[in-house]
Order: sequence, then C-alpha cells, then structure tokens
Amino acid sequence: MRDEETGTWWQQVSGKGIQGPLKGKQLVPVYNDEVSFAVWRAENPSTRVLKPDAKFEAEYASADWETEIARMRTVGKADPNDTLTPRSLVIGLAINGASRAYPEETIKKERLIVDSPGGVPLFIVTAADGKSIRAFKSNVDGRQLEFFIEPRQDPPVMVDSETGSKWSFAGTAISGPLTGKRLERVTILKDFWFDWKNYHPQTTVFNPGLEKTP
Repeated sequence: MRDEETGTWWQQVSGKGIQGPLKGKQLVPVYNDEVSFAVWRAENPSTRVLKPDAKFEAEYASADWETEIARMRTVGKADPNDTLTPRSLVIGLAINGASRAYPEETIKKERLIVDSPGGVPLFIVTAADGKSIRAFKSNVDGRQLEFFIEPRQDPPVMVDSETGSKWSFAGTAISGPLTGKRLERVTILKDFWFDWKNYHPQTTVFNPGLEKTP
C-alpha cells in the first residue's frame, strides 16, 4: 500500500512502513471480520452496503479472481517438509508470541477447534457456509470455559460445558447463567499458506490430533 501524503509504501499484512519517509513506522491494526453477508446482516440489520461505482467498473476484480490467483506463481522457495501446498488456504493466528496456521479444510470439517497457541486458551468456530470463521478466547471473568457446538444450528450456537450457557456466533451468551457476557474476539487472517509462512516463519500448523498444544 502507498499513502498519497508522504509516498511511503506499507506492507499489506504487517502494516509496517518499508520504504519512504515513514519507513519503520507501524500502522495501528483494527479488528476485522470476514463473514458472509447473511451472517453480517443478521447481526447488523441496519447495515449499509457500499455500492460499486460504474465509473471504475473496469478496475474491479473479476468474479473468478480467486481462480485466476490460484494459477499464479508464488514467491519464496517451497519447503519439502511442508504438509500444505503453497496456495492452501489457512486461517492464521498470532498471539502471545506464537503463530499457528489452521488449514481451512480442517476448520470446515471440525466446525469448532479448541486450542491454546502461546498458552492462550481459545477456540475457532465456523458457520455452516464454511466461509464465516471467528476465534474467541475461552476465558470469561478469569474463568476458563470449554466450548462445543450445537448440531444443526446456523449461524452456530456454542455451549460451554461448565455452566450450560449458550453463546451466539457473535460471542455473546444468549441464555443460561452467563447471559449477557461477551467473549473476547481474537484477530485471525485468511491467507495462502506461502504468504502466511513468509510473514510468520516460525509458525506451526494445527494438528487435529494434538489439541490444546502450546
């Protein structure tokens, strides 16, 4: 990215200035959410939608841009020990000095993944659409909870085994003893494996058989 005021170039993922007058400066990250419009509209019924501008139609990405991107070459050398292909889609998470990649296919299959990267108890949950994914810390008021997902619910409804409270996909307790409490969201990034590893060379890859690993 390049800012018009100083001409400084910024890394897209890290938000760091890499060339220009503001080299070395850091942009403040803002929590972002990547969910389907159906999920977003259900949670924000009065939302407004940015309408495409016909004057710039030629500059917009095509409907099949993901297919086109998948055919492009990747940067960096392939690691023969990698269990993922360079353009495998992952959900990347960096917390408490640790980084971990969760293969998108694994997340879709499991629906709810419990883990503790960097010693931080958390879980990642996905809606039935396989596109809307969020991560939350498992602690509420200093108490660690264990969550599981109710079957056949979309958007997902989570239940903590300690109190039996039910939680919405937005991370709010909607019934039970903890009604009204909110879970702390954790920032995640949907990315290609080669790109995530480029920015997080020490990353690990989640293994479904090794839950709650540091």
